[in-house]
Amino acid sequence: MLTLHSYYRSSAAFRVRIALNLKELEYQQIPVNLLKGEHRLEAHTQRNPQGLVPVLETETGEALAQSMAICEYLEECYPQMPLLPDTPLGRARVRSLAMLVACEMHPLNNLSVLGYLTGTMGVDEATKLAWYHHWIAKGFTALEARLAQDTETGLFCHGDTPTLADVFLVPQMFNAERFNCDLSAYPTLVRIAAHCRELPEFEKAAPAAQPDAV
Repeated sequence: MLTLHSYYRSSAAFRVRIALNLKELEYQQIPVNLLKGEHRLEAHTQRNPQGLVPVLETETGEALAQSMAICEYLEECYPQMPLLPDTPLGRARVRSLAMLVACEMHPLNNLSVLGYLTGTMGVDEATKLAWYHHWIAKGFTALEARLAQDTETGLFCHGDTPTLADVFLVPQMFNAERFNCDLSAYPTLVRIAAHCRELPEFEKAAPAAQPDAV
């Protein structure tokens, strides 16, 4: 069985949970509490020297890190319920949308960066939130423009079935809501995220539904 080392509020782990659910794959979860520093313990850094979650242990025991790489692995090894379109242009579009979140937005606002701002850099809570809101607005403004004007956008980011773009969008929307970002300027993103959340695969992957949720 697949094993996912996860933290309930990690958006990267949230992505992988959605992908696993959409592909109807059975997996067990092992919680790694980031707030208690369990990701820095040797038991976890042996699996991932970066000390990050998620880590997916395959059915043959290999440990995979980085959510995009894990999702691509699942796509290649478990082709049922594909998360990428069947054309090169479609696949490039979906990957581009997903990477806008994964590479341009999330790294600037993850737990370690926010902790560095308030710890080493000594910024106050208001300044940290201003930083967070700035990068969310910058990324979501671009994503909204791309999706709102593209005929490839449907009920989901690409057409009328969920893809990796939705897998990456929904956790980022969750984080933005958690930090009280104003989402009124992004009606397309709000619509798509709301539609995704109606699906049981997304609902089961949500932070509040995880065994380590507090």
